[in-house]
Amino acid sequence: MQVEKFYYDNKIVKAFGIATIVFGIVGMLAGLWAAIQIYYPAISLNLAPTTFGRLRPLHTNAIIFAFVGNSIFTGVYYSLQRLCKTRMFSDRLSWIHFWGWQGIIAAAAITLLMGFTTSKEYAELEWPIDIAITIVWVIFGINMFGTIIKRRERHLYVAIWFYIATWVTVAMLHIVNSIAIPVSFMKSYSWYAGVQDALVQWWYGHNAVAFFLTTPILGLMYYFLPKAANRPVYSYRLSIIHFWALIFIYIWAGPHHLLYSALPDWAQSLGVVFSIMLIAPSWGGMLNGLFTLRGAWDKVREDPVLKFMVVAITCYGMSTFEGPMLSLKSINAISHFTDWTIAHVHIGGLGWNGFLAFAILYYMVPKMWGTTLYSKKLATNHFWLGTIGIILYAVPLYWAGFEQASMWKQFTPEGQIKYDFLQTVTNLIPMYISRSIGGTLYLVGSLMMVYNLYKTIKKGVFIPNEAAEAAPLVKETSHKKEYWHRVLERKPVTMLVVSLILVSIGGLVQMIPTFLVKSNVPTIASVKPYTPLELQGRDIYVREGCYTCHSQMIRPFRDEVARYGEYSKAGEFVYDHPFQWGSKRTGPDLAREGAPKLKRPDSWHYNHMYDPRSMSPGSLMPQYVWLIDNKLDTSSTPAKIRAMRTLGVPYPEGYDKIANRDLMQQADSIAANLKKDKIETPSDMEIIALIAYLQRLGRDITNEPKPVAENK
Repeated sequence: MQVEKFYYDNKIVKAFGIATIVFGIVGMLAGLWAAIQIYYPAISLNLAPTTFGRLRPLHTNAIIFAFVGNSIFTGVYYSLQRLCKTRMFSDRLSWIHFWGWQGIIAAAAITLLMGFTTSKEYAELEWPIDIAITIVWVIFGINMFGTIIKRRERHLYVAIWFYIATWVTVAMLHIVNSIAIPVSFMKSYSWYAGVQDALVQWWYGHNAVAFFLTTPILGLMYYFLPKAANRPVYSYRLSIIHFWALIFIYIWAGPHHLLYSALPDWAQSLGVVFSIMLIAPSWGGMLNGLFTLRGAWDKVREDPVLKFMVVAITCYGMSTFEGPMLSLKSINAISHFTDWTIAHVHIGGLGWNGFLAFAILYYMVPKMWGTTLYSKKLATNHFWLGTIGIILYAVPLYWAGFEQASMWKQFTPEGQIKYDFLQTVTNLIPMYISRSIGGTLYLVGSLMMVYNLYKTIKKGVFIPNEAAEAAPLVKETSHKKEYWHRVLERKPVTMLVVSLILVSIGGLVQMIPTFLVKSNVPTIASVKPYTPLELQGRDIYVREGCYTCHSQMIRPFRDEVARYGEYSKAGEFVYDHPFQWGSKRTGPDLAREGAPKLKRPDSWHYNHMYDPRSMSPGSLMPQYVWLIDNKLDTSSTPAKIRAMRTLGVPYPEGYDKIANRDLMQQADSIAANLKKDKIETPSDMEIIALIAYLQRLGRDITNEPKPVAENK
């Protein structure tokens, strides 16, 4: 058989690799800055773009989509060509994908710092960027499947299975979760509301972790680990079980982020059951990776690439055991809203994603430049700095989670709450300082890698087009007596369709009843739509990222009811586009902020936003002085009202034309209240709108002793 000569494209791999390094450093710096702000708020410089509320989503997006995303594309473009024994389908599509993705990252950074956010975790980007993501993702998919179809290797290796499942599932998750109605160029409202929005968001959010931060990384593990160890994958059959069980079970687990919330109990229970089941395939993959090293453990002592991979896989195993444990209701009652969850996320992010990305870079760069690594010693030092950094980051946060939850739940012998909320935060400052030290060590290690790779590149010569040869693929006519999965591996489109069906089932089972059966979201007669001023204030609340520190979901626990008021009901949130339940309490819950039990005068909120420490000595909240000076943009009010009407919010027909009249009447009333407390401020400022929103929270269901519920 005649052998064909061709060339692998290393130029695109190089470009994505450089982007991985650059955005990795940027994302880590943003994370470190945000971490320091938790205990030293002055580092925000009293500037709107650098507050924790805006830096935190920038950090998460930079790490997930810029650092890890680019590392995925680096590894996929390198491995896919070699697994398929062909050049990428289209060099032009490769570069459109590259520049499109970097453009999206740049747009995300600019818009998030400007306060353009949907507030939906891991999906904060506004609708024009969401559309761009969809287009670029489709381009990547065409290029990937085109490459697979023109391959010279008959069977699809296990890594490619994970690439296929990643592409189709991320596409589904992104499209469904991002459905929104635009209000303006950079403002939209989620199509879903309240309970339904929370369910869709965490169906997306949990599975963004699953299918962007896990399945493609597993594909890279299955390719690069055997290459680095010079050993075959331990078990082909275990990889089959790992793949199909993982993609089917993972998609169901989203509701475990919403335990003890207003989400229907049956949906919560489904999330718990499938989360526990998830341990089996996850650990199957971990063990398949570690057992691949049998007979090669002597290499681990000497090879920094394998060192990083072993710890990465171990962190994957730790995360995928801890996640199901956190889904148990008894544990979740303690861990949720605390820093325990943050520690859990970063074991996966720093250990699993970060370390595997470092290993891949250390493996590929010498090969693409035709040389050896500049310094194994530097790489080993990077490994130990990173490992110690992860420990110093995570362990104190685990302790902080336990301590904070314990303080929340303690009562005096007289039955009073023992600690005010601020005490439960300031007590954790030593742990927050340790977290930032650990993050600094991790960052220093990453900078050592940058230097090491730079010196490696300088002593080598880049190979832009790497020569290769292979026989062309010959069409087969018979598959008799062949293992069923071997047959399926020849059919990438069939594998895509089967994968899509499997990952769709869980979402459909959870969402259809929640959307169509009225009893899952009972209405409350006293709950009314936000006034125009309150709606504008809510948008300011979202813009400033208040949701990153404050929840709006009171769970049915004695301590939470005693501290905040009546627990939250599903019917309270039917006009919330998007929901604002939050996932962390660095600040107290605000669900009942305007209710009689917690209600504070308008002047308190004004002074608190201007200087939090003047009203709450020792507060770790940054100042929001610009809200005092910024004039409220009322020109957007009619469009917002029309959008809400389209979403089913029962504003009267034509109300958009008179909404600003009602807005100014309410604003004048708040300004008059402030004047009584000797605070002179015009009624058309942003602070007035925010006060209106905060004073509305929780008020509807406390207006009546027993809200009337309708179950249909």
